[in-house]
Amino acid sequence: MGKGDIKTKKGKISMGTFGVRRPRKKNVKVEVPAAKKKKAKK
Repeated sequence: MGKGDIKTKKGKISMGTFGVRRPRKKNVKVEVPAAKKKKAKK
C-alpha cells in the first residue's frame, strides 16, 4: 500500500486522480448581498 496503489489516498495523489478515497473539493459560491447605494449630496 503506497504510491502505486490506486485504491489509497496516497496512490490517488501520486497518480493525480480522484475517486471515493480522494473526492474533489466542491466549489462553494458565496453570494454577497448587494451594497446599498449612497445618495449623492448636492
